[in-house]
Amino acid sequence: MSSTAWVAGLDQQVPEDVARLLTTVPEWFAQPDSNEEYIEAARSKETWTVRNDEGMVVGVTLIDRHFPHVAEVHLIVVDRSVHGTGVGTAMLRAVEDDAVRRGVRLLQVKTLGASHPDPGYARTRHFYERWGFLSLEETALWGEGTPCLIMVKPLPAS
Repeated sequence: MSSTAWVAGLDQQVPEDVARLLTTVPEWFAQPDSNEEYIEAARSKETWTVRNDEGMVVGVTLIDRHFPHVAEVHLIVVDRSVHGTGVGTAMLRAVEDDAVRRGVRLLQVKTLGASHPDPGYARTRHFYERWGFLSLEETALWGEGTPCLIMVKPLPAS
């Protein structure tokens, strides 16, 4: 499937799909406790998915809505077999378009900060930067050795 064919949409909660997708990218998601939290979050959070031609979920984004003017990307996970084909882009585009329609003014994401040398998360930050996210603050929110980078993207008024 070409990158232009991916379509993201609101979906039912998909904890089993999140569990499966997390195993395809262990360099990002190798912490069992964190993975269990993501799987549990997939039971209740706003869920966006991309499915392949056979209907299999190949990407999931979970969204938190803290205030009417803020949406947070809680999780994006994409099956390794379709990395680089536009799945993450399709999900973020759909989430952002929906957020603007709802009057959201800030989109937020937390990721591993640049003070940690992980090359996978350097790619993750680059992905968000290409989407217009700006680094706001690096904190010890997740504990020593796991710097949390808070990134935000201002959205246009609807």
